[in-house]
Amino acid sequence: MFTIAIDGPSGSGKTTCSILTAQRLGCSYLDTGAMYRAVAVGCLEAGIDHDDQAGIVELCRDIDIDISTNPNERYIRLGDQDITQAIRTPAVSAWVSAVSTIAEARAILVDRQRAILASGSFVAEGRDITTVVAPDAEVRVLLIADPDVRMARRGAELSGQLTAAALRDQILRRDRDDSTLVNFTVAANGVVTIDSTLLTVEEVVDQIIILAQRAGIEV
Repeated sequence: MFTIAIDGPSGSGKTTCSILTAQRLGCSYLDTGAMYRAVAVGCLEAGIDHDDQAGIVELCRDIDIDISTNPNERYIRLGDQDITQAIRTPAVSAWVSAVSTIAEARAILVDRQRAILASGSFVAEGRDITTVVAPDAEVRVLLIADPDVRMARRGAELSGQLTAAALRDQILRRDRDDSTLVNFTVAANGVVTIDSTLLTVEEVVDQIIILAQRAGIEV
């Protein structure tokens, strides 16, 4: 069993690179950010206010999240409801920091994430995997990229759902809000920084695979 932990800001390429790394290694994959987004969907559906921290924490404790760990079959459900597409909407992206900036809510989800990672070999991605969720991971990577490149990548994913100004505000504001609790802009001791600005996805994955080999993970 092993864990490869990949952190980074929005648009750095961590989701695509994490999935491809898991596929190449034949291991499981965990998108921790999707869990925060699932809680945001639950809050929106329950009519919980942004400022109702107690309500958000209570929902975090009780919510029934079923998240796929198969890199070849991505889905996330709330109970029987498939929210795989819903968690990527601009409305959820605008709401998710209301969840991720509450320390108690993060602690609840971190416990769930650690339990999942303890069940096998994983590539896990998020903003606090290398420092909080899995600080003892065999490989720890901070994936970064130039802000303009990150905006372009995320804009392509959203296919024009937001204006350029709104996209920049949402992404940079999320990064700023989340950095009040988690430092994912500077690599912690022992974490390898990979700048994906001028790299292809395959080149990033190749670098992660090399780190895995150096850590003794069979490739």
